[in-house]
Amino acid sequence: MAVPAPAAPVAPLRPAHRDGNVLRWLLAYTASLVGDGVYFVALAWAAQRVAGPTEVGFVMATGAVPRAVLMLGGGVLADRFDPRRIVLGSDAVRCVLILGVAGAVALTSPALWLLVLVALVFGTVDALFVPAVGALPPRLTRPDQFARVVGMRSLAMRLSQITAPPLAGLALGLGGVPVTFAVAGTLFALSLPLLSSLRIHPPEATNEAETPAAPTRLRAELADGLRYIGGHPLVRPLVLALALCELGLSSTLNVGLILLNAERGWGPSGYGWIVGAFGAGAAAGAALLTVVGWVPRAGLVLGGTLGLACVSTGVLGFVPVLGVVVGCAALTGLAAGTAGSLNNSLLQNAADPAYLGRVTSVVMLTMVGLAPLSYPVAGAAIGAWGAGPVFAATAALSACGAAYLLLGRAARGAELPRARAALKDRSASPDAAPREAGASGA
Repeated sequence: MAVPAPAAPVAPLRPAHRDGNVLRWLLAYTASLVGDGVYFVALAWAAQRVAGPTEVGFVMATGAVPRAVLMLGGGVLADRFDPRRIVLGSDAVRCVLILGVAGAVALTSPALWLLVLVALVFGTVDALFVPAVGALPPRLTRPDQFARVVGMRSLAMRLSQITAPPLAGLALGLGGVPVTFAVAGTLFALSLPLLSSLRIHPPEATNEAETPAAPTRLRAELADGLRYIGGHPLVRPLVLALALCELGLSSTLNVGLILLNAERGWGPSGYGWIVGAFGAGAAAGAALLTVVGWVPRAGLVLGGTLGLACVSTGVLGFVPVLGVVVGCAALTGLAAGTAGSLNNSLLQNAADPAYLGRVTSVVMLTMVGLAPLSYPVAGAAIGAWGAGPVFAATAALSACGAAYLLLGRAARGAELPRARAALKDRSASPDAAPREAGASGA
């Protein structure tokens, strides 16, 4: 009787926060985000030097137009082509563009038409960059590590929000607008070698859908992606719930907190405490998911944390004591940060990789295209009725998204994959080990 050959040894599975491949991507993404923040400060500062407040607002809003209009098309391209090359090309274009602007501004005063043109090009590139970044995780790591990757990505966003403004202020103080643009361009340049060194593998398609055999027209692929989202039992509620929460909470947290602070008379320091507490809570939520990597009954926890964020936001508008408001803001940030990371992790696992770029583009269109439309409405409503009723109304709208998740069986019972399951699948697959080694960059 033949003796069975011993099983091939399985290399240890590295968690995402110890995977060199993921860490290189994270460093590149962080450098790009900080570059974004420095660029926006430089653009606003340059605009206010040559134009009035109305023109400054126009310049800053110009980039949002192509970003919102082209975002869905960017999702199609992220699914059709290699998303790493799109991200690499986007940062390369931004690097050349911003360094060119730095040189032009150093030689002469910045013209308004030049700043508008830069904002238009930057917004167009962003429409390609954002969906491609969302489509990268399945090509970098295993499904059981998506939660950690999303948590690390959220931490990178919070870090960039903290780092970019003082870095831009330092650059403005040392060398003015040209140096600030040069710093932004240099940060984009730093991401390029890191992105070039990434090792990626083609993701495996899920059973829900098949990758298109041949490229079709852009419009047809977009329609196919929207049909996929609408027909998927888990992706649809995740996207819709996130959209409802963004439409409700975004205006409250971005505009309402400023007006609430002014209504209470707490001054700049009070507003700083409130916003700082929210940011710290959101960062803590992202860090928690990064550390634990897996959450039991993720769908139920997602609905519960969304509901908690809605309740604490509604309370904010009625509390007259600054210390209590700061505590509520921290709780809102913690719940919202945890819910956002869980939502993105579940989307990464549920969506077929062939559609992930389009799914990401729809989610981001809600955040950067539709949600800002509610800002002037919220401002006018608070001016007419005060902060309390508006905070309560927007919290109720967002709570509809949490209720939609909790009432749906697919969303309520959604789970994240565990590392032990990934190890078992990998041990059973004869070709999994080589591919995993490539993905880890080892």
